[in-house]
This record gives sequence, C-alpha cells and structure tokens, in this order.
Amino acid sequence: MAALAMLAFVLGPIKPASAQSLTVDASAAIVVNADTGQILFEQNSDEQLAIASMTKMMTEYIVLESIANGDISWEDEVTITDHLLPLSHQRELSNVPLRQDYTYTVKDLYESMAIYSANASTMALAEHVAGTEAQFVAKMNEKAEELGLEKYEFINASGLNNADLQGEHPEGTPADGETTLSARSVAQLAYHLLKDFPEVLDTASVPEAVFDSGPDEKIDMQNWNWMLPNSPHYYEGVDGLKTGYTDAAGNSFTATAERDGVRLITVVMGTDTRDDRFNETKKLLDYGFSQFEEHRIIDAGTEPEGGVVPVARGKEKEVQLVTNRDLTFMLGKGQNENYSVEIELDESKTNENGELVAPIEEGETVGTLKVIMDEPVDYLQGSQQSGIELVAAADVEEAGWFTMSMRGIGGFFSNLWSSVSDTISGWFS
Repeated sequence: MAALAMLAFVLGPIKPASAQSLTVDASAAIVVNADTGQILFEQNSDEQLAIASMTKMMTEYIVLESIANGDISWEDEVTITDHLLPLSHQRELSNVPLRQDYTYTVKDLYESMAIYSANASTMALAEHVAGTEAQFVAKMNEKAEELGLEKYEFINASGLNNADLQGEHPEGTPADGETTLSARSVAQLAYHLLKDFPEVLDTASVPEAVFDSGPDEKIDMQNWNWMLPNSPHYYEGVDGLKTGYTDAAGNSFTATAERDGVRLITVVMGTDTRDDRFNETKKLLDYGFSQFEEHRIIDAGTEPEGGVVPVARGKEKEVQLVTNRDLTFMLGKGQNENYSVEIELDESKTNENGELVAPIEEGETVGTLKVIMDEPVDYLQGSQQSGIELVAAADVEEAGWFTMSMRGIGGFFSNLWSSVSDTISGWFS
C-alpha cells in the first residue's frame, strides 16, 4: 500500500485495549474480539501445545468448505471403512458406534462430530472428503497456511494421539504423534471458522441430540460444551465452539459467546480438569465483557476526513472514498488516549505522483483506512489489523484523448496567464 495520503487526523480521546490484570490457571489462554481479531488478553499464547479434539474445528472448516464448493453434500452417504468399525465402538475415546450395514450421511456424522466429538465419525468424514485421512491431513496443513496460522502441526483429523488409533494412523505421521498449535493459532482458526462459516454455530450450540446408530439403536449425545443452556456451567451467550482432552493436551476449550452485539472467542489449554476448563473460560469471558467496551470509530459507507482524492487520466479529476464496513475497537473502560486515522492507497492503483489512475469502478477497493493508537494494539494474523477497506463511491471512466488534450491546452494557457500576471504585477511592485 502506498501512502498517497498519510492523512493523520487526531480523533480521540480514547485508549486501546487495556484493563485490569488477569491470571488464568491454564497452560495457555487468549481472548479475542471475534469481529475484528483484536486480542484483549493472552497468556503464553505462542507456545505450541497439544490441542486434542479442538483439532476438529479444522475438520469442520474443510467439510463446510467442501459442501460450499459443491464437492460433497449433506446428503452424501459415507462409507465406514474396516478400520473405523472397531474404533467407533471404543466409547472411552468419545464415539458413536457405527455399522457397515447401515447408512450414515455427511450430516449425521458431522453432527456427531460437532456435538459429541465422535472420533470415528470425524475420520470417516475425512476419508469421504479426501479419499484417505493422510490426504485430508495434508489439506488441513495447507489450509492452516492459507489462513495464516503461524504455529501448527496437524497430525490427524480427530485430535486423538496416533497411539490410540491401533496402528491405523495417517500414513507419514508419527505412531505417537499428536496435533499441536499455539493458543493464538487456535483462536485464529476459530476466528476464520466463524467468519467464513457462521452456520457452524447451528450445530455447535445444540446441547443434546440423538444419533441414529442403527436399527432400534439410538445414542444420546450430550454436548461436551458444558457452558450451553441447561448445562452444569451455563454461561449466557455461549453458543460454541469445541472442547478437547488427551493426556498430553489436558483439558482444553475454545469458546465463543455473544452479548449486546459483541462476540468474543476464548481459548484455554492444559487445565487440570473438565470443570477447570469451563471455570477458566468463564474468567476470560467475564474479563472480556466487563473490562472492555466496543467503540465505533466510523460507520460503513462513510467518507473519512480527507476521503476525496485526486484521479489521473479520468473524466473526473477526483473521487470520493467510503468505508466498506464499520470500524470498531474494544477499549478498556474508563481509560482515555488519542488516536489518529490515516488513508493509505493501494500502490498498484496509483501513479508516480500517488494519484489513483482511471478507470475506477464504483465499489472497487482502492485503499485502507488505518487507525494508529498511541499504545500498540495486537491482532490475529489476517484479521482486521486495525484497518478497513476504502472503496470508490462512484465510477470514474478513463478520459479520452480529446479531453486529455483540452486539459493540456487549458493547463498551458493557465500557466501562461499566471506567468504574464506575475510579470505585470512585477512592473508595479
């Protein structure tokens, strides 16, 4: 981006995220604004740790993306391969028993994964999407890179330790390997999952359901998220997202909750007990909702100060820029400090003088409106990053040779008259 208009306007007073101190009894933790990716709190968030069944958020992402792309459908029948059959009957690993003489759809298995964390169901979905779980794992790591995750290693689709898979772990992965991410990367995955596929909450928010495992065989599925309604740790506004447990990971939980139009994402990793992961999550959510407030800096469709910029080679000589969305910040309550706003134009759309070059289409993204805080504000990689896009409010067609010629002639006579005027003025000075 080129700083054609490093137009800095002091618009305070206001202070970026800053609040009372907080300590979480977990190996790692983070609180993020789900709309902007702004980090409100983090504790050891960059250490890469085992994440257990929170791995399934990536499986959910790829399944939902495959459906959106038309590669698979909710109604597809899924084959239960031989090695998944005995695994599905290991209820201690979190499973719903599957059969090979019964029909399961993608929707059936997805619900058992999202609600009950069913591991064999997850692996069956992976095989259905990619052919083999190993090929699916490759997709997981490719998608992690695409989403900008920085510290990650996906080993399998479920989050189990490979040692639990009885020698049937994905080819090319360690026999005792386990998926690891940093808390920040987990939060980033959740951020993109909610942004790209908000319908994930339709299933994640279901407190309990019944899985049709076979003829006259119904399995009650209680959601492992105990912060949903009618659950032991109910918390108002929680509607997702994914728990996890293995010996290596401890008890972990990625939560999301919305109150008064503000949605947060929290991650706790490595707590001692199931109850602890919800108690520590409550602490994080309380902190985010009570210590911060959302401040709207500019509305969508608004021209910022300095938002009319010059255009080269256009029928019009300038164009109005407007914001493509609201720009908001979470700010520590009761704390004030100034901030400034800058307009940066896309250098690929400007000339050597920093002017936009016609033609320009209405709605075309031509720059960014950035907010500069006096104190640094941290964001998830690939999120709002303290700025929003600026788009052209109208078309600007490229001027023809005649118009450009007339402008050149007009400019010549304008300069000539200016020179003559200066000379005459000099005679009488």
